[in-house]
Amino acid sequence: MSSRHLVSLLVTSALALGACNKKDSPADQPAKSAAPARDGFLKVGESAPDFEAVAHDGQTVKLSALRGKVVVLYFYPKDGTSGCTTEARGFRDEKQSLDAAGAVVLGVSADDNESHRGFASEQGLPFLLLPDTEHAIAEAYGVGSFLGMPSRVTYLIDRQGKIVKVYPSVEPQAHAKEIVRDLEALQ
Repeated sequence: MSSRHLVSLLVTSALALGACNKKDSPADQPAKSAAPARDGFLKVGESAPDFEAVAHDGQTVKLSALRGKVVVLYFYPKDGTSGCTTEARGFRDEKQSLDAAGAVVLGVSADDNESHRGFASEQGLPFLLLPDTEHAIAEAYGVGSFLGMPSRVTYLIDRQGKIVKVYPSVEPQAHAKEIVRDLEALQ
């Protein structure tokens, strides 16, 4: 068998296997973004790209439906890892202050909803986690990845859907308090 024929056979098999493994449940569908992939972070003042995803609790989240609320959109590498757990607990522990500022927290990683459900339950997370298994949301926001995991980046989105702050380098243990201070400054 020639190497060309072997490559063709492997590609065909991989495509067929991928088609067989597709799930029909809406919760297992990849996030959809209306924006093209970006090269670099969004800038303050830009409109936040709209997206739609099914959260770990089964709720469909569409960013444009959250107009009128401040959105804390935070990207993190992986459920259950030490830095990501510390960051998530920070948002959990600042829930009262975030609620008082009218903020909605959305966590985004490449993990699927099964992983997100376990992570949210284990840590008592009172906010939604969104699967971005195809990296559509991360790409629309210019968030890079390493080994298939998104970088730790946060966007603060105002009530009109505009980016008001970008956090390209996040310190997990202090991040939630930093967000709360910035939200208070916006009031």
